[in-house]
Amino acid sequence: MRTYEYILTLLITAAVTYLMTPPVRRLAIRIGAVPMARDRDVHASPIPRMGGLAMYVGVAAGLLAATELVPFAGITGRSGLVNGFLLAGGLIVVIGVIDDRWGVNAIGKLAGQVAAAGVLVANGVQLTSFPLPKDSVFSLTQNEGIVLTILIVVATINAVNFIDGLDGLATGIVCISAISFFIYYYSLTIVTAGPNALPAEAVPALASVLLAGACIGFLPHNFYPARIFMGDTGSMLLGLLLAYIPISAISEFDFTSLAHRANRYAELLPLLLPAAVLVIPYTDMLRAVIRRTRAGLSPFAADKGHLHHRMLDIGHSHRSTVLILYAWAALFTSAVVGLSIATAPLVVLAGVTLVAVLVLVLFSIPRLRWWERRGKPVPTTPVPARHDFSVTDGSIANSGIQPPPRPPGGIAEASSADPTATQRVTRASGTIVPLSGANSGLPIERPDYGQADSVPR
Repeated sequence: MRTYEYILTLLITAAVTYLMTPPVRRLAIRIGAVPMARDRDVHASPIPRMGGLAMYVGVAAGLLAATELVPFAGITGRSGLVNGFLLAGGLIVVIGVIDDRWGVNAIGKLAGQVAAAGVLVANGVQLTSFPLPKDSVFSLTQNEGIVLTILIVVATINAVNFIDGLDGLATGIVCISAISFFIYYYSLTIVTAGPNALPAEAVPALASVLLAGACIGFLPHNFYPARIFMGDTGSMLLGLLLAYIPISAISEFDFTSLAHRANRYAELLPLLLPAAVLVIPYTDMLRAVIRRTRAGLSPFAADKGHLHHRMLDIGHSHRSTVLILYAWAALFTSAVVGLSIATAPLVVLAGVTLVAVLVLVLFSIPRLRWWERRGKPVPTTPVPARHDFSVTDGSIANSGIQPPPRPPGGIAEASSADPTATQRVTRASGTIVPLSGANSGLPIERPDYGQADSVPR
C-alpha cells in the first residue's frame, strides 16, 4: 500500500504545528490575547489563546508539501483543497485572532463563518447529491446545495467551538474524528483504484491527515494542564476542516459503483460516519441551544451546562472527564468504521459495541460503580443540638431543653402569677435588664427574634 505519502504529510503538519505553537504563545502574550478567567471557565489563572494560528501554519505547510509529492500533485489542484481551504481558513483565522484579542460579538462571528463557507463553495466545494440505497441518488439543485453546504459548515464550526471548554477536549475529539475519517476514506480509495494508486477520491483522506496532524502537533501544548488554548481561532479552523472532509467525499465518490465493491453499506456509511464523528459536538450544541432558548437567552450566551461541565459536577476530575469523552468519541466512530471495513459478523460487532457502551457508562456515571461502594460506611447526618436559652451567670447553656413559650410583652415570667419573675430580656440584644421586685430568682432569656419587645405573639 502507498501510505508513506500520507505519513510524510502527517509528520510535516504535526511537526510544524508543534514547533510554531511556542512562538504563537509568546505572540499572544505580547499582544494581550490573554483574557482573565471567567465564571464559567474551569481554570483559575489567565492562559494565552490564539493557538489556532499555529495549527493553520502547520496545515498550510503540510498542504503545500503534499502538492509537491507526485501522487498528490494531480488531485489537490482541482479539488478546491488548496485555494479553497487556504483562503477560507485564512479568513477564519483572521476573525478568530480578532476575537481572541479584542472580542467579536456573535453576529460578527456568524457572518465571518458564513463568508468562509462561501469561499469553499466558490472554489467548488459543495454538496450536489446524497447516496441512497438500491443504487439511487438524491440530487440537489445548485441553490439547495449551496445553502446546505453553508449550513453544515457553520453548524460544525459552532459545534467544535461549543465543546472547547476543557484542556485538550476539542483537540482530542477532532483528532479522533480525523483518524476515523482517514481509515474509512483510505480504505475506499484502495477499493476504487487498488493499493498502488492514489485516485482523485483520495482528497478526503488527505484532508483527514492534515487535520489529524494539526491536532497531534498542538495537543502536547493543550492537554491538561494547558499552556495555551486554541481559542476561537483554532476551534473555528478545526470545525471548517472537519466539515470539509465529508462534503468533499460525498462530492467526489461514486457511491453507487462502490456499493458492489466495498465491504458493507457503502451507500449509507458516508452519511452515518459524519453523524457518528460529530455526535458529541452536535449533541452538546443542540442541548445548549435548547437550554438557552428555554431560559429566554441567546443561543450563543455562555453558560456552564455543557457535557463536560456536567461530568465535572458529578465528581470527575478535569483529566478523567476529557479521557472519558475521548473514549465515547472513539467508540462512536470505530463502530461505524468497523461496520464498513471489518470482516467479522454483524452479531460480533454489535456485541463488542454493546459491551464497550456498558463499560463506558459505568466509568461515566460514578454512582453506578457498585464495587466502589463496598466496605464504605454509610454517611450519617449529625443531629444538631437544641438550645434552652437558659441564662446562668450571663452565659447560654446547651442543655437540650426546649425553651418555654414566649410570654407577651417581653417579660420573663415563670407564670402569670409568679412574683419571682423580676427580670426583662431585650430580644434584639439579649441584654438582661433587672426589674423591680423583692425576689429576682433565675431569669430566662428568650430567643432573639430580631425585633422590639412589643412584637405581638
